[in-house]
Amino acid sequence: MTEILQRAGNWTFDGGTVRIVPGHHKSVHRLRRLLGEVAVPLEAVSGIAYEPGRRAGRLRLRLRHGADPLLQAAGGRLPDAADPYSLEVEPERAGVAEYFTDELRNALLLEQVPVAEPCDRYLLPGPPVPLTVQGTDGTASFDGDLVRIDWNWVAEGSKSSAGPRTLALRELAGVEWSPAVGLENGFLRFRPRGSHAVLKPDHDPNCLVLWGVRQAKDVSSVLLAAAVTARLPHPSAPTSAPALPSPGGPRPGTGADSDSGSGSGKEPGSGPEGADHDALLRRLRELGELHREGVLTEEEFTAAKRAVLRRF
Repeated sequence: MTEILQRAGNWTFDGGTVRIVPGHHKSVHRLRRLLGEVAVPLEAVSGIAYEPGRRAGRLRLRLRHGADPLLQAAGGRLPDAADPYSLEVEPERAGVAEYFTDELRNALLLEQVPVAEPCDRYLLPGPPVPLTVQGTDGTASFDGDLVRIDWNWVAEGSKSSAGPRTLALRELAGVEWSPAVGLENGFLRFRPRGSHAVLKPDHDPNCLVLWGVRQAKDVSSVLLAAAVTARLPHPSAPTSAPALPSPGGPRPGTGADSDSGSGSGKEPGSGPEGADHDALLRRLRELGELHREGVLTEEEFTAAKRAVLRRF
């Protein structure tokens, strides 16, 4: 297991999962504290980089496009302090950060993760519900099935006169989140299915305004957007594809209901003495070919080969 411990949080990698735990220091952003521990499967990772700096470096975990509903909802608008996949590294821990980076890169290479390919399903779960967001002109809440918006005295007349707004998840086509920046307001907009007139956030009955001055630094409203996003169809999902298992759930063709007859979900000859051994031999041959073709440097080939041999 590879681990890096910092005041801002702890990252560990066990070969299959990157586990991110936020720190308890007061400098840790509220969004990261509310999100809590995040377990990122290796298949969701597209890369990792360590950026050294004078006062502190930064470790950045990059995820495949469409793998995480939080990043999908945020649309690249999270600041570094709020980004759960960015870790500030103290100068004396730079060596550990570089080692962590090398180990994860080797694992991506060994497991042949399609890092450049976008995902057609979410590989991470959304934030747990229920969630409530306090905005400028009201409060939005989501319990996993229903979105409810209650207006306050600041809301425009077109909103308050219509009363509380309730939208079932099946009625939604999507959700948009735009953070408050400085004095500029942000918004949390729920888009019902069908065609609708696009109104300004102040007048849209499906939109909660996020006041700039108060919420410029607090972007935790994106958690509600991510929770809704995770429960809506993936934007890249095949329209005719069968339902896929959730992260950590049983894979198709396994379990007691499979046609194997034994209920083990394994095909004959798929034990560790058979297929696993052959797969490792194939991986060694592939690494050798990549090295001969110049795709892998001598150092990368040596590190990758050593990691494969440890698994025999």
